[in-house]
Amino acid sequence: MRTINATRHHATKIDGVNLFYREAGNRGAPGLLLLHGQPCSSFYFRHVIGPLSEVAHVVAPDLPGFGFTEAPEDYSYTFDAMAETIDALLREVGMDRFFLYVHDFGSPVAYSLAMKYPERVLGLIIQNGNAHEEGLGEPWNLVKSYWADPTPENLAKIPEWLNFEGVKHTYVGDIPERLVPLVAPDGWHLDWERMSQPGRIDIQLRIFSDYSSHVARFPACEAYHRDHQPPALLLWGRHDPYYEIAEANAYARDLDRIDMHFYDGTHLLLETHHEECARMMRNFIVDVQRDNEVS
Repeated sequence: MRTINATRHHATKIDGVNLFYREAGNRGAPGLLLLHGQPCSSFYFRHVIGPLSEVAHVVAPDLPGFGFTEAPEDYSYTFDAMAETIDALLREVGMDRFFLYVHDFGSPVAYSLAMKYPERVLGLIIQNGNAHEEGLGEPWNLVKSYWADPTPENLAKIPEWLNFEGVKHTYVGDIPERLVPLVAPDGWHLDWERMSQPGRIDIQLRIFSDYSSHVARFPACEAYHRDHQPPALLLWGRHDPYYEIAEANAYARDLDRIDMHFYDGTHLLLETHHEECARMMRNFIVDVQRDNEVS
């Protein structure tokens, strides 16, 4: 008989950060850390937490600067700082080893943890997450120019995205018209409601600026893949306007154990393909655990 574990919603204080997170499954089961991207929150995982809790202890936090998590004014809003905050959460909930969900702005947090604690990583679940130069196409050239010289003039050259239309674009921008009706509008309305809170736009810009530090560590991410060879599952929405599809293939260059699946979906793949993805993730976790027990 299957046991369905209801999702619990918590807030905990960690080094001044009031961290909101969703949790399901039994502590002691294989850990699964779900890390969202920009402009989302742990709400992005609402459809998959339940099914995955049948085989894993699932934790999905709102990263600082997103969702219901509130950080003090002196929080640095770097991805390394976020990784330290999330690591403290993992220790609080007793999650020593875990699968990492690598997606969008959650990717730098995931790799910060993975490279610091490779022995704790059971596997990678990669969903439209970036760790190679191949993923950054021509539209990123303006962004790179801003990172190199962060002036108001260079920022103005980048198409505006920290507004309602920019949030909506993450969900339904630059995708085939046949997919637009499949994406519920709740997501971008809820994301913008949180992002438009006082001070949040400035925080988002600070986080965006620190993404350059993740790009600078791409060689280290590739070395981590080659040296540690974590089992990997790649789930890719092929109509991603932000990351080139060559990014997906770049993972296969260094990872010997990677199962790759491409879907007729978007950057936020779980908005349209959560059932398929939950099934693939569930099977992946079970298979890796079985292989670990045999070995």
